[in-house]
Amino acid sequence: MQTQLADFIRDTADGQEADRILRACVHCGFCLATCPTYQILGDELDSPRGRIYLMKQMLEGATVTRKTLTHLDRCLTCRNCETTCPSGVQYGKLIDIGRRVAEQKVTRPPAQALRRRALAKFLPQQQLFGGALKLGRMARPFLPDALAGKIPPAPALRQPLPAARHARTMLALAGCVQPALAPQINAAAIKVLDAIGISLFEAARAGCCGAVSFHLNFQEEGLAAMRRNIDAWWPHVESGAEAIVMTASGCGVTVKEYGHYLRHDPAYAEKAARVSALTKDLSEVLLAEETALRAWLERRGPAQGKRVSFHAPCTLQHGQKITGVVEALLTVAGHTVLPVAESHLCCGSAGTYSLLEPEISMQLRDRKLGHLASPRPEVIASANIGCLTQLQSGTATPVRHWVELLLP
Repeated sequence: MQTQLADFIRDTADGQEADRILRACVHCGFCLATCPTYQILGDELDSPRGRIYLMKQMLEGATVTRKTLTHLDRCLTCRNCETTCPSGVQYGKLIDIGRRVAEQKVTRPPAQALRRRALAKFLPQQQLFGGALKLGRMARPFLPDALAGKIPPAPALRQPLPAARHARTMLALAGCVQPALAPQINAAAIKVLDAIGISLFEAARAGCCGAVSFHLNFQEEGLAAMRRNIDAWWPHVESGAEAIVMTASGCGVTVKEYGHYLRHDPAYAEKAARVSALTKDLSEVLLAEETALRAWLERRGPAQGKRVSFHAPCTLQHGQKITGVVEALLTVAGHTVLPVAESHLCCGSAGTYSLLEPEISMQLRDRKLGHLASPRPEVIASANIGCLTQLQSGTATPVRHWVELLLP
């Protein structure tokens, strides 16, 4: 694709990157077949190719309107198009640039702007979100079904976690909403890794990965969260922590790209690249430790295998390019992983998307649940807290993080 970027962006770092990405696109349209919003809406401006045209025009100096912003907002950033694209177009990086420019050129309606500002302030604050969730659980019987369905019940109390006792150590990210919504996920990861000789611990002061604020276009706030996490982790990195383990694939894809986000920050670029290199999804860690995992499972005795439908989050399969690993680990643990149609498509959660674009989100959720339920599973598993909450709001079948299914 030929480009002639406008003066305001041509010689900037964003402009140079956008120009490189735009020139890789050859208009083939393969992305339309796997774009969730195009599948739902049938409007090419709600497809990757259409949005690329909109961003190209905007970066070349065309007038930006609220319609442009609306089509960019409707993108789930699932990056399915990146998996499909034969030309290797880095759409996720391009839309970060496009959204930032559009936000600078268009004034949002006040109610919409306030909603986005509130989400960016509220969700990353672990204590604030946790307190509100407790109140929501108390009020759940009195709330409308649509709202009550988004509030999961409190998790059952479990046994105390094992103390750090191994020479091998790894860091875990608590995140922002997961500690309140599903603390049992990191607890299960700690127990499984402890059983194979690795101590997993959370660093004080590390919190939201930065994705919530960044993808709501409060990008400087997102970058500040990334720097805070690097500062919290760095002493442990220097002390020999082997990896930074992610139990939420949405956080994982973000932290793996810290090196990209902070590449122009002279104080953090080198540390960010190091943190990104150390970051591993939990499935990658356990795959590398498969011999020890199998030995522990054998010592533990036969498992009560379940029929499992696995939903691979977009951030796992399209963002991190990890496919088939969780399914293999569940099989090793004695479960039967069932075939699921349209496994490449998004469930509609996509961070704050389900709150900002509820109509499209619910259509995608119901379509996904139909496929997950088709083989009649006993449990649905996933790898991201947003997907877990989204799917559980629409089904009576238990939805669990896959690592929980490795425990007896």
